[in-house]
Formats: sequence, structure tokens, C-alpha cells
Amino acid sequence: MPIFEPHIHMFSRITDDYERLSLAGVRAVLEPAFWLGQPRTSVGSFVDYFETLIGWERHRAQQFGIHHFCTMALNPREANDDRVNKDVLAILPRYCEKDSCLGVGEIGLDDQTKAEETFMAAQLELARKHSLPALVHTPHRDKKKGFERCIAIVRDCNFPMERVLLDHGNEETIKITRDLGCWSGFSIYPNTKMDPARMTSIVLEYGVERMVINSAADWGVSDPMMVPRTVVKLEQAGVARDRIDQLVWHNPIAFFAQSGRLDEAMLAQPARANLRETFDGNSVLRGQDPDKV
Repeated sequence: MPIFEPHIHMFSRITDDYERLSLAGVRAVLEPAFWLGQPRTSVGSFVDYFETLIGWERHRAQQFGIHHFCTMALNPREANDDRVNKDVLAILPRYCEKDSCLGVGEIGLDDQTKAEETFMAAQLELARKHSLPALVHTPHRDKKKGFERCIAIVRDCNFPMERVLLDHGNEETIKITRDLGCWSGFSIYPNTKMDPARMTSIVLEYGVERMVINSAADWGVSDPMMVPRTVVKLEQAGVARDRIDQLVWHNPIAFFAQSGRLDEAMLAQPARANLRETFDGNSVLRGQDPDKV
């Protein structure tokens, strides 16, 4: 069963994780722009990061047969930082034009400040101008309030709900989002957020319409294999394979295909892998013999 992993921060992962994902059936990954764990103090550091997402990370993924895509944004946490927020917003349009950019994100709320709301609204307008869907980060604290505020901002901006993915949901938020017409995302973690058993219960109760699951795996305690692990739990619970296939393959493709830059046919074959290839002279092999890897 092929898997499209719709939210994973491979910038934070080792190359071996790409190999593990490929062996588990992951055919494509989408990497949203996010917070790197400490504040960035100048717009140049964002430029370097964005260039990595459209360059080196695509190259790394391809070496293991994985198609790599991204979404671009000023993340909610750094929307509060006046040293960078306006300058990052000014450079984002050129990255929104890149072929591998399938949306604007992660935008949304973290501490639920006025600045975060302002920059969320500005980036929804950016998504509108570039005909891109929006990937919305919802707060880890006071989640119900955060979801409701994100939804209110989307409505205030008159942004189409079907082009919105509200991520990091749980049992409480699915009751809020299920009838909105937006998409509901669930991040599956080893010890926090959702886990495979809880996600299975949600699927058994609500089905899989307009839902996606992801590992979000970043620099914290996380596991890039959580989507394949959840697939196993769903199978063990008797969920039909066509429903699982919809959840982990067809749904994320359908959402991000709204960018006009993604076609399921382009994913029919693994990305072309050639370990001898380099990117700006650099190889994932680090001097190893490709015939022995």
C-alpha cells in the first residue's frame, strides 16, 4: 500500500529515515516550513532554510525513491518576532511559485497572540493570490479555543474551507471540524498528541472523509514511522484496505492537488534514485561506494 506522508520535517531527520520510510511504502512526503527550535534572527536564515526545502531535501528524498514536496510560510511562533516577520512575509511570494511548493504552511496559532492572527490572515491572502491550499498549525495548548479561533480567522478572510487543512487535531476537535467542509489532520506521536490506537478509534467512529494522518516528525521526540504503524493498527481493527488507502494515499493527494501542481499519475512510479548523483557537489554517500550501500 503506497503512503503519502503529508506532514514531516525531514530537515530534522537523518538520511537513514528516508530509507526506512521508503521500505515501509512511503512514496511521497510533504515538508511544511516550521520553527527550528530556536529563534532565527534575520531573514537570511529563512532564505537558507527555504532553499534547503526546495533543493537539498528534494535531492535526499529522491535518492531513496521518495517524491519530496513542501509548503512555505512564516511559522506561527516566529510571527511574534518583529525582527523577521515582515521581511519573511515579503520574500514568501517567490517561494510560493516553486513547482514543489504545494501550499502555504505551517500558518496558524501557537500562543494565540494578536500578531499570530495578523500574520495568519496575511498568509491566507498569500495562498489566495497563488491559488494554493493552506496548512494550518493549531495550538498545542488550549486546543479547542485555538481551533475555534483559527476557524474564525479563515471565515473572516473568506478563504474557502475546502482549501484548508486544520492540523494536529484530536477527539475533541473532530467534533468541531467534521461538518465545516475543511480537512482534518492528525499528528501521530509516540507519547503525546495522537497515537495509533486513538486514531483507529476516530476512524472507526467517523470514517476517513476529508481526513489525513501524519507523523510530523521533527527535532523532538517523534517517530517518522508513525503513519505505517497506524496503518497496521487500522488493519488489525478490521478497517477495510480501501478506506486505509484513502486515508494515507488518496486524501492527502486530493488536498494538495488543489495547488494544481500535483497529479497522482506523477507518483505512480518511485522518484528516480541514483546514489551517484550529487547536489551542488554533495552526495548522501559521504564518500561511500554506492555499490556497497
